[in-house]
Amino acid sequence: MAGLDQHEGKQDIERKIQETRERFKNEYLQDSADKYDSRDVDRLQKDDVMVERYLMWRLSVVDDALKMIDESLQWRQEFSLNDLTESSIPKWMFETGAVYLHGYDKEGNKLFWFKVKLHIKDAKTIMDKKKYVAFWLERYAKKEPGMPLTVVFDMTESGLSNIDMDFVKYIINCFKVYYPKFLSKMIIVDMPWIMNAAWKIVKTWLGPEAISKLKFVSRSEIQTFIDPEYLPSHMGGTDPFKYSYPPLPDDDFQTPICENGPIVSEDETESKEGDSESKETLESSFNSDVAVKPKKVNFLEDSLRSEDSDKGEAANRIKGARKPLTTFKGPLLHVSPAEELSFGSKETEKKCLIILNNVTKNQVAFKVRTTAPEKYRVKPSSSCCEAAASVEIVVSLHGGYQASLQDRFLVMAAEMENVGSQELAQFWKEVPKNKVMEHRLHCHVLESREPTTSPLKDSPLEGGANGNQDVNMAVSSNGREALLH
Repeated sequence: MAGLDQHEGKQDIERKIQETRERFKNEYLQDSADKYDSRDVDRLQKDDVMVERYLMWRLSVVDDALKMIDESLQWRQEFSLNDLTESSIPKWMFETGAVYLHGYDKEGNKLFWFKVKLHIKDAKTIMDKKKYVAFWLERYAKKEPGMPLTVVFDMTESGLSNIDMDFVKYIINCFKVYYPKFLSKMIIVDMPWIMNAAWKIVKTWLGPEAISKLKFVSRSEIQTFIDPEYLPSHMGGTDPFKYSYPPLPDDDFQTPICENGPIVSEDETESKEGDSESKETLESSFNSDVAVKPKKVNFLEDSLRSEDSDKGEAANRIKGARKPLTTFKGPLLHVSPAEELSFGSKETEKKCLIILNNVTKNQVAFKVRTTAPEKYRVKPSSSCCEAAASVEIVVSLHGGYQASLQDRFLVMAAEMENVGSQELAQFWKEVPKNKVMEHRLHCHVLESREPTTSPLKDSPLEGGANGNQDVNMAVSSNGREALLH
């Protein structure tokens, strides 16, 4: 019966998605197409997930979803969001460090920081500030589609002069209207008592569906939601991050130190073998399928050698790896899985498989980066894939490390039109950024199926660890059900 109800529910959503599209075309698009960017309209007609998010946020009421879509698309047109770039924003705004993305909360959601004390109300700059916030939101939405954000208002040392109610209302609308189901939670840290009246007004703007997402905490309470590793020192954290511009702070993806984890002696040895070698060059030397010497790599010969290599060894390498069931269809590579790698605490749950399928007529160079290079072995971490061929990449937990919801992986790929002998690192240095395909994967922590108590393991510490893992899993599951733009 549960399966039947689920099937009927899916059919109902599909009907409402189609109804929403048809009514938008007939009721909103007629004689007013110039109100919207044609690219947004085209996406609305093709992207089921986009329409579904509006419907979910409006409790599947089509009339309400249509009003929301209309307002959202008009805003995108007004702010030229599809063409908004870093150069569109005044440089001084980036230099202030008042708004930026950095770190993750305990549920694995990216943190969107607002340093309130750095904001001064100014009618002359309010539009630029609004575009500045829109830039960050759109940038993240494109990089991490479907992943929510946690907004942190750091009100340390702030006062009434830092509160701009028009700006705050705009931020609320960004999550309430323009980016449906994009907000995980909004944390207000150390709010001065003098601002209580202002935030009572803010609560009325949020609406009932978002009120529960508002969290008022002190510096000592913030660790309920965010671990110390992603908190600044004035909040009792240990994060050494210091904002500076340029460049823009990104997701801190790094190249895996080596396929066998952070072995300092090996790293030092390889560094001595090529004093002139850059950090990027080291990426190619850590590829398990390409010899460290010589530094020149002939991709065609390398791929042929891979085909003729010991098949038994290859089979052993992927043995026990969790096989992906979903696929992201990119312009250069189809990446499986589409969204997440699942790891658990058991030995049989510490290895996952990423499969890359080349859908172009040329070779495609690829590399895999991670936010936690000390935890994972990635084999191969950098190589190339022949036209119409596939590559299997094994990602496994190193040593006694455990996967975390905050861990991320970045698959980068670029088409190689002129195949020949060249340095892999040199290719990545020269390839234009707009030619590089990027796809991000996050980690899902599997729930332990073992009993929480055992006659052989009755340590309170062990019980606590299992309890935390169960809590994290519950949060992870709820987070995935509410994945948003």
